[in-house]
Amino acid sequence: MQDLPNLFLIGPMGAGKSTIGRLLAAELSRDFFDSDHAIQARCGADIPWIFDVEGEQGFRQREIHMIDELTQRHPVVVATGGGAVLREENRRALRERGTVVYLLTTVDQQLRRTAKDRNRPLLQCADREKVLNDMFAARDPLYRATSDITVRTDRRSPRAVVNEIVRRVRRLVDPLESINSSNKVSP
Repeated sequence: MQDLPNLFLIGPMGAGKSTIGRLLAAELSRDFFDSDHAIQARCGADIPWIFDVEGEQGFRQREIHMIDELTQRHPVVVATGGGAVLREENRRALRERGTVVYLLTTVDQQLRRTAKDRNRPLLQCADREKVLNDMFAARDPLYRATSDITVRTDRRSPRAVVNEIVRRVRRLVDPLESINSSNKVSP
């Protein structure tokens, strides 16, 4: 069987990209990178501070550079920030340098998973549900256009999601592998 390509996780905040990405990287014996964490480490500042000082545009510029850098490594699993797909440069780098997995979840699930998180500048507002719905409406078409695979994460264990991703990526890489493995007879 061929080596699996780089795997890039996209999707809204609270979809489980970081948790699933870590497990997926461990499963495949790869390095894992979270683009938001890599930006924070490089800057020596957290994302809310970057948003406060440089605005969203400044953060997005940093994100372009980080995604370009991370997607050139191999073999890796990279979890991107929820807004990474807003820039064409990011979408192109992700599509051209690996397999892109859209982790789809509901706004209700996002609200539950981000309820106590104060590290998300775009959710520091009175009506978090409206913001999440608006972001979903704007970003979902970009996630879908960028991804090779869409996997639902709500009401599923991270391990179940990882298993599905591995199975589906293997099928993409080597369609005969999935046919051959389903035809094997157990002893």
